[in-house]
Amino acid sequence: MLKTGFIGWRGMVGSVLMDRMKEENDFYEFEPLFFTTSQTGKKAPDIGIDTPVLQDAFDIFKLSRMDIIVTCQGSSYTEKVLPDLRKKGWNGFWIDAASKMRMDKESIIVLDPVNREVIDKAISCGIKNFIGGNCTVSLMLMAVGTLLKKGLVDWITSITYQSASGAGAKNMRELLSQMNYVGEKLKELVDDPQTPILAIDKKVTETILSPAFPVKNFPAPLAGSAIPFIDKLMDSGQTKEEWKGCAETNKILQTKNPIPIDGICVRIGAMRCHSQALTIKLNENLALDEICKMIEESNEWVKIIPNTPEDTAKYLTPAAVAGKLDIALGRIRKLNIGPKYLSAFTVGDQLLWGAAEPIRRILKIIVSNESIS
Repeated sequence: MLKTGFIGWRGMVGSVLMDRMKEENDFYEFEPLFFTTSQTGKKAPDIGIDTPVLQDAFDIFKLSRMDIIVTCQGSSYTEKVLPDLRKKGWNGFWIDAASKMRMDKESIIVLDPVNREVIDKAISCGIKNFIGGNCTVSLMLMAVGTLLKKGLVDWITSITYQSASGAGAKNMRELLSQMNYVGEKLKELVDDPQTPILAIDKKVTETILSPAFPVKNFPAPLAGSAIPFIDKLMDSGQTKEEWKGCAETNKILQTKNPIPIDGICVRIGAMRCHSQALTIKLNENLALDEICKMIEESNEWVKIIPNTPEDTAKYLTPAAVAGKLDIALGRIRKLNIGPKYLSAFTVGDQLLWGAAEPIRRILKIIVSNESIS
């Protein structure tokens, strides 16, 4: 059986990955070994089978004995360890949830329901680095990727509404602290039905903007607000998160003629799941029924939500898809500016299809290919 090392399995993405692998009994398909950056020698996680104690995640010799390494440890770990491994002659498979290697020419960004043919070709050609993509890019492609693959798209504008979990566990805790802080400060006013709502609203604003408001990880208050800026500013005026929409989409699809994709990325006060409002310029005037049929047939996880207020409220929200593999896609309609302009809204759990699930599935693909060979 293939020796497979895991690093970063205790973090948020790593924990979701472990849960999914246990649900699907994946650990029986290879020989797992767990590494750690801080708890060497301690007991390995319970995965239903016996495993050795935790190994040092910086031990190049032990890492080099792995056929496959799966890491959710982050870009700084990748930057430190992977070059040393390759210099030592290690020729194993590197599977990484971090962004460090995504755009490297020797790497493939993985999203197999969308680019399985690209993955299979890369494996047969000897590519060894397989990297999980940006969360919103992966979720968008799970929803409407088939339209791009069929050559039906001239361009896309994506306005993202990204949850606190996209920034990390400490940011999720901070959002909860902010919510709690507002609730405590306004409890008496809210409980009193005689308090004018504008007085409550004024107090909310004062509370959020007060120096005592808990803001350490986000650049500004998020509870009761939004932050339309994610990641660092680039020379183009985009944030890096916005730049990834075009760069990573076209790398995932291996397009000969890049499809322009741009928009604005916004952090919102949802705990989990990312949403996106899409404007798609088609190059053909296709009927909505035909478009929806193509999308529904593209993969088993995308779910078309009828464009009604009841279905939208029930199925097309972060709360509705949290913890699920479903990719909800609704508000589909033609825009008044022309019959080739399509509007849609999609939401998915970025900790699943936006992070852990593509990593889990590429591991299974590699194990299957190596076992057959």
